[in-house]
Amino acid sequence: MTTTAPAPAHRTTPPAAATARVDLGTIAVVPTRHWWRWILSALLLFVVAQFAWSLVTNDRYMWGTFGEYFFSEPVLIGIGYTLGLTAVSAVVGFTLGTLLALGRLSPSPLVSSVAWGYIWFFRSVPLVVQIIVWYNLGYLYPTLGLGTPFTTDFWIVEFPTVQLVSAFAAAILGLGLHQAAYSAEIIRGGLVSVDPGQHEAAAALGIPASRRLFRIILPQAMRSIVPNATNEVIGLVKGASVVFVIAIPELFYAVQVIYNRNSRVIPLLLVAVVWYTLITTILSVAQYYIERYYARGAARALPPTPVQRARRWVSVQWARLGDSPAPPGGADAEHPAAAKGGRA
Repeated sequence: MTTTAPAPAHRTTPPAAATARVDLGTIAVVPTRHWWRWILSALLLFVVAQFAWSLVTNDRYMWGTFGEYFFSEPVLIGIGYTLGLTAVSAVVGFTLGTLLALGRLSPSPLVSSVAWGYIWFFRSVPLVVQIIVWYNLGYLYPTLGLGTPFTTDFWIVEFPTVQLVSAFAAAILGLGLHQAAYSAEIIRGGLVSVDPGQHEAAAALGIPASRRLFRIILPQAMRSIVPNATNEVIGLVKGASVVFVIAIPELFYAVQVIYNRNSRVIPLLLVAVVWYTLITTILSVAQYYIERYYARGAARALPPTPVQRARRWVSVQWARLGDSPAPPGGADAEHPAAAKGGRA
C-alpha cells in the first residue's frame, strides 16, 4: 500500500482570483495634470501677446524711421567696422590665447609664470581702459623703432607712435589682447578636460608632441572649447561697441551720430538692436554646426539638423497628400482579420 505525503504547511494553493490574468485594456490611464505649468504658460503667452500688441500700436517706436535708417549707408559702414573688428580681434585673441594656454601647461616655471602674469593683468584691467591707453600710447612713447638696446637711439627704423598706432590699431590691440587672456583659459580648460590616458597612449606610440596636440588632443578638446569660444566671439561683437570712445564709426557709434542729429533715439537704437541680434543669431547657427561636427566621435548617430527635420516633415506631409483616403469603416473595415486579434 502506498501513501501520499501530506503537502508542506507553508505551501498554500493560491486562489483562482489571484491567478486570473488582468486585462490591461480595461484599466483607464489618467495622464498627470500639471496645472501650474498650464497657468504659467498662459501667463507667459499673455505677456508676449501684450508686448507684441504694444509693438504694433505704440507710435513712439516710429517704425517708419526704423525702416528709413535700417539699410542706410552710415549704418552699413558701421556694421562693416563691427564685423572687421570682431574678425581681426578674434583671430589675434585666439591665436595668442592658444600660445598662452600652452604656456600655462608648460613644465617650464618661467614660461608658465609669464603666461599666468599676462592673463592676470589683462583680465584685471577693464577693456575700455585698455583701448584708451593704447590710443594715447604716443604720450608715453612719442616714437617707436629698432636700435641700440636700453637707449632711445633708433638707428635702424623709427616711426611716430601716433601714426603707427592709429585708432583702428588701438581698437585691435585692446580687443585682441584683452580677448587673448580669456581665450587662454577657455583653451586650457578644454585641453585639461581630455583624459590623460590619451596623452600617455599617444606618447607611448611615439607620436611627436605637435601631432599629438593637433591630431589627437585638440579635436577632443574642441567639444568643450567651441561653446565657450562662441560665447566669447558673441561677446566680442557686442564688446566692439566700446570703441566709440575713440571715435571709430562702428554700428553703435553710427546710430549715436544719427540720433544726436535728428533726436530719434528709440528707432535708431532699435536699428542697432536688430542688427546685433541678426549677427549673434548667425554666430549661434554656426556654433550649432561646429559642435555637431566635433561630436562625431562622441555620438554613435548624430541627431538630424533642423533643416533635415523640416525636409523630413515636408516629405511626410507630401506623401500623405498623395495617399488614397482611408475607407469609411477605418482600418478594421479594410482588414477584417485585424479586428479579430489579427488571425485570418
